[in-house]
This record gives sequence, structure tokens and C-alpha cells, in this order.
Amino acid sequence: MSVHEPKNNLVTELHLMDEHRHVLRALLYFDLFNYPLNKVEIKNYSNLVNFTDLERVIGDLVAVDVVFKINDFYALEPKPALVENRLRGNKAADKMMVIAKRMSRFISRFPYVRMVAISGSLSKGYSDELGDIDYFIVTKPGRLWIARSILIAFKKIFLLNSKKYFCVNYFVDTDHLEIPDKNIFTATEVLTLEPMYDAAVFQAFIAANSWATEFLPNAQTKSALNANPKRNYILKSIVEFCLNGKAGEALDAYLMKLTMNKWQSKFNHFTPEYFEHALRSRKYVSKHHPQNFQKKVLDSLDQRILAFEKQHGLSLDLTNG
Repeated sequence: MSVHEPKNNLVTELHLMDEHRHVLRALLYFDLFNYPLNKVEIKNYSNLVNFTDLERVIGDLVAVDVVFKINDFYALEPKPALVENRLRGNKAADKMMVIAKRMSRFISRFPYVRMVAISGSLSKGYSDELGDIDYFIVTKPGRLWIARSILIAFKKIFLLNSKKYFCVNYFVDTDHLEIPDKNIFTATEVLTLEPMYDAAVFQAFIAANSWATEFLPNAQTKSALNANPKRNYILKSIVEFCLNGKAGEALDAYLMKLTMNKWQSKFNHFTPEYFEHALRSRKYVSKHHPQNFQKKVLDSLDQRILAFEKQHGLSLDLTNG
């Protein structure tokens, strides 16, 4: 990546304030994904409370060639290809979302599933040929591993283990909705979730993760009005009725132990700390992220910020919180 030299020294030409830092941090986060932002998005991912302030702050940064305006978008490099790629990805996401909605309705029919939402890049309106559909799923307490195991079995048997349209890698139950990892990555994921099934559980999930607004105070959560309502499916009800007693408790415990033994054997090279972050598993949570994308993003963000500070001779440390 070539370094674009600003025509002015930011420190001398502009009195850098926290509002500038917040905007730059928002752009830097999405710059990791080569994704320019428009003004509404910059506002949502920063702490500026109105568009008058936003116009002024962006104008300051554009004036000294630290931020570049490309059509209706803003980027940290003057590359029109970034916007062209984003727009292609936005169109591809519209098509992928049609499939995601259909698959979400299907997933909601599985036993003990209480909420389905779309996460990952698709929840942010982007997709490409390498992208898949990530589902965040909430289950009934005490039956998470049954729900997960049935869904995984379906993927392996009927989808030949393809995750292109069926990536079910994060489960929690309705009694444990709060996400313990509190950082800019998880805050962004929480507040951009696209609700697909059961608005009431989705709203409870957002309420349980109100901490996310400490990182993104202006972020607007997706409306749950279009989410599929809770329904009683006959086969789902029959399976749940049959497994709601001690047999279900024993089966859930067995499936969790079976899965954990498999993961501990397969990923025995992981340190305990890495395993906990990437493959967090309890009776009430199943997280299967062996690549630990969260850590990769956070580490890359730290490195990107340091490089940006060095390039422009400034500090992005927030002095006012």
C-alpha cells in the first residue's frame, strides 16, 4: 500500500481535537476492510451528535488531505476503486440477503431456536464472491447443544458441510444474552446485527448489550419490525416436547462433551487463552471461531492506527474519554 503524503502537516495546520480523532478512528476501522463510509455511517460510528459538527470536522480533515472525498464517500486514500468495490459489494449483499432471509426462516424451524440474526459483513451491507452468511443464534436455556448439533448435522449431511449460505458459528441462550467480549469489534457486531426471527428476543439481546453504545453511542440498531414473528411449528414442537425432560438434559450434556472433546483434540495446539476466546464453550454458549477473527481485527486496528499516526505525525489517543 503506497503512502499518500498530506500536503499540510496536520499538527500545524489543524488543531486536532477528540472529534477529529473519533472520525478518524471510525474511518480507520472500516479501512481495514477497504470500506469507505458515507456521512451517515461516519456519524453512526463516531461520537458526533449532529451533522453540522460532522460537516465541519470532515471538512477540516479533507482540507489537509488526511481524508479524501470520493463521490459521496470518504476514505483515507484517494482511490476511486475503493468506492467502486464497495458499491459492487453492496449490490451483491442485496442478492445474498434474499438467500439469508430464506435460510433464516428455515433455521427458525429447528428445535429450541429462539432467535436468528445475520452478522458479519452481510449485516453491514457487503458481500463478495468469497463471502458467506454468518448467523447468530439464540436458543432455549439448557438445550443449546441440541439445537447446535442438529443444525450442524443438517449442514454436513444436506449441504455437504458447505458454510457458504449456512455458517452457524455463534450460539447463546436466552438466559445469557450479554456478550462478554467488550471492545470495538464486538460492539460493531452487536449493533449491526440484522434481526431475522423473533423481534422480542432480539430487543432483549440489544438491551442486554447496552454496553456496546459506550463504544458507538450513535449507532442505530436494525429495526426488528420485519423480522419473522415467533411461530409454533409442529415438528419443532414435537421434538421439544420429547426432549424437554431429563432425556433432553442428558442429551444436551452429552453433545456438549462430545463436541468439546473433538475441538480439544483438533485444536490442541491452541493456548488455553486462545481457545477460550476463539472456541468459548459453556452450557449456555458455543462460539466456533478457530481463526479468531476478532483478535485479528483488533490487532490489525492497533497496527493501522500506529502506522497512521506515524504517517501524519499525530496522536489518536482520546483525551476526553
